[in-house]
Amino acid sequence: MERSFTRRTLLGSAAALGGATLLGPLTGPAQAAGPAAAPGRAWPTRFALPNGFRPEGITIGRTPFAWLGSLADGDVYRAELATGRGRVVIEGLGRDRSVVGLKIDGPERRLYLSGGLSREIRVADIRSREIVRNFSVGGSGSMVNDVVLTPGAAWFTDSFRPQLYRLPIDRDGEPGREVATVALGGEWEQGRDFTANGIARTPDGRALLVVNSAVAGGSLMRVDPRTGVARRVGLGDLKIPHGDGLLLLGRDLYIVQQRLNRVEVVRLNDAGTEGTPVARITDPRFRVPTTAAAWGRRIYLPNARFDVQPKPDTDYDVVAVDQV
Repeated sequence: MERSFTRRTLLGSAAALGGATLLGPLTGPAQAAGPAAAPGRAWPTRFALPNGFRPEGITIGRTPFAWLGSLADGDVYRAELATGRGRVVIEGLGRDRSVVGLKIDGPERRLYLSGGLSREIRVADIRSREIVRNFSVGGSGSMVNDVVLTPGAAWFTDSFRPQLYRLPIDRDGEPGREVATVALGGEWEQGRDFTANGIARTPDGRALLVVNSAVAGGSLMRVDPRTGVARRVGLGDLKIPHGDGLLLLGRDLYIVQQRLNRVEVVRLNDAGTEGTPVARITDPRFRVPTTAAAWGRRIYLPNARFDVQPKPDTDYDVVAVDQV
């Protein structure tokens, strides 16, 4: 996976400041994913992962457990939010078979996994703890990076090619057996290297939002899932050259700027065509966070530590911050 993160590693990392800074008025609270009940005060706001794990993606479903994928070997680790304790629950496929992004479905029966430079899209059955689908997509140089679930499909980004991948999901939650490739057009510009990253839905659910590091110094793009036509989302003066994971809560979009050790919060209109920056979250515990997932009023982020050379004894963790 070194190639896929070369650009991010060489750029280095920035020091973080503590707290959340409001950039404008908030008209109402963000809506939390999952149950509205906040974690107990005793629940940890930081918990360790196994040394050498190399996390990148995180997902939380309808129960208080975080699922994280390993860049090292594709393991999936499940952590109990109430205690921070966890273990590997799905064995990876080995070196060069990473898990980058991942999402859990609503019934918590399956995990959808992005395979990075292996060009694989995998589906894991949570009960059997086995990979039940494995698709090879893209072409030479492709990288399957992040994933979002919609009512009818799982959508995946390719960081090195101007295209998305669509794996259909039927009404019973069963994944299909073929993956479609959707070419990106319109205002989409493909950079010379790493371009597409995080992906989310618009508040109205009619389109997709994708981070593009090449357009105008780092932008958010709204993509029509039927045609692949992309349009730049107006975010005022905000640029997201190091935008990584996206988390949508109500109309508030949390954009993880991993190298900058901060999270930008943008208030979108329903269609996702315009957004207003409303807050910036920083924290001294951030060590290049990459993605985000919510439980109650907290946001959980894994520290990928792309600013250090990974070794078997390198320590990794997950930190929690409050929603704005």
